[in-house]
Order: sequence, then C-alpha cells, then structure tokens
Amino acid sequence: MREPLEIEERPEEFTAGRVAAVDVAKASGVVSTRVAREGAPGRFTTRVWPVDATTNAILELAGHLAGLAVEKVVLESTSDYWRRFFYLLEAAGLNVELVNARDVKNAPGRPKTDRLDAVWLAKLASWGMLRPSFVPPAEIRRLRD
Repeated sequence: MREPLEIEERPEEFTAGRVAAVDVAKASGVVSTRVAREGAPGRFTTRVWPVDATTNAILELAGHLAGLAVEKVVLESTSDYWRRFFYLLEAAGLNVELVNARDVKNAPGRPKTDRLDAVWLAKLASWGMLRPSFVPPAEIRRLRD
C-alpha cells in the first residue's frame, strides 16, 4: 500500500475566517463561533453556548461577536423567530445572513442536535456553502411597518 498524502486546509479555501452561527428557536438560540487560530493556518477554535432570545442577551451577544471581529453571522430558523436576532445583530453593525433551514438540511453530514447544528452551520458558512435568503433592507422594512 502506498503512503497516504496528508493535505492541510489552506486559509484561502475559506470565504470567512471568523464566523458565527445561531440556530434559533422560539425562546433561545445556540451560538457557535469558528475563529481561525493565530499562527496556525487551517486550524480553528470553535465555541458553542446557548443564548436567550431577549433584547439584552442578543445585544450582549452582538458586543461579544464584534469583539471577536466576526466577519459573518449566519442565522437558521424555522418560523419568524429569527427576526429579533437578525434586526438586533444587524443594528449592532454585524454582517448577518439568514439561511433557509431547508437548504441546510439538505447538506450532507448534518448533525441532529441544536448544539452540533450550530457548529455545522458555522463550518458551512466559513466554507461559503450557504446561500442567504432575501431579507428586505431596513428602509423597506420601515415602509412595511
């Protein structure tokens, strides 16, 4: 048998080196951050934790993500529970994308728990494999209201 070749993940293969993903539920969300390690190309640090779906908790989350210099925040939600997370994180200056749960579900290798689902979302986001759903710009939302 021939010796297998080890292939490192290269940083240029990723569309974003610092991403966060939130698997949103009715009263809470599970957050996962995936941040490239300094001095270790192709290596990432992943952290996962729950967050309440209250204004104060989401604003605290926004501050934490901004402090990590997160480039993209991806939200997955069924129903309209995503709105409060999207609007508050966007207002805090973060680049937020809503992804359709159906599209994420069709990606192979998808885990079944909220915690692992958030980690999987962050990985897909860093690889550029998620297509954002349309969310009207803030001006249009104000007109609709």
